[in-house]
Amino acid sequence: MRTPEPPAAHEPPKRPANALALAVLGLLLEQPMHPHAMASTLRGRGMERAFKLTTGSLYDTVRALSRDGWIEADSTEQVGNRPARTVYRHTPAGRDGFTDWLDELIREPSPDYPRFLSAVGYLGALGRVRAAGALRERAAALRERIAQDAESYRAAREDHNAPRLFVIEAEYAAAMAQAELAWVERIADEIERGTLTWPEGTTDE
Repeated sequence: MRTPEPPAAHEPPKRPANALALAVLGLLLEQPMHPHAMASTLRGRGMERAFKLTTGSLYDTVRALSRDGWIEADSTEQVGNRPARTVYRHTPAGRDGFTDWLDELIREPSPDYPRFLSAVGYLGALGRVRAAGALRERAAALRERIAQDAESYRAAREDHNAPRLFVIEAEYAAAMAQAELAWVERIADEIERGTLTWPEGTTDE
């Protein structure tokens, strides 16, 4: 009698290039959902700080995930006279691919290329006064963003009843912003005290 072959492993789908796809896949890990509910949930959790979230970008992402085998239609949902909404769920390959992708992103630091990092390397091209002023202005903007993000986090936890684990990325973002603010203010202090050596040939303006 022939021994049956074991089932083949799910072939991982092609990975998307944008962070919004990761968020959509994460939501569907919780439960099947239609795009309108995805948008409401993401906004309620303040996820706009992690990626650009628009109706068009969300629907484009859902279509791409469906086309590439990450998700599939689960059912349709209709409220009143509104058009029916397609509810999506993970495919088996999509669920496996998502958890593998997520595991890799958390384990392996990958290089980011923020504009500030590129610009701050040439801080010496500005005069001391201008450089310190630019850093002070950035510090003020960071403090404002930190306060806004704290309010969004509070609203997500209290008004939308989101468990802490579902909005924990906000805590990470706040920690990174606080660290950047401390560094920016420290460098501005050093410039203003004259303890940071400045390159010859630059003015103080």
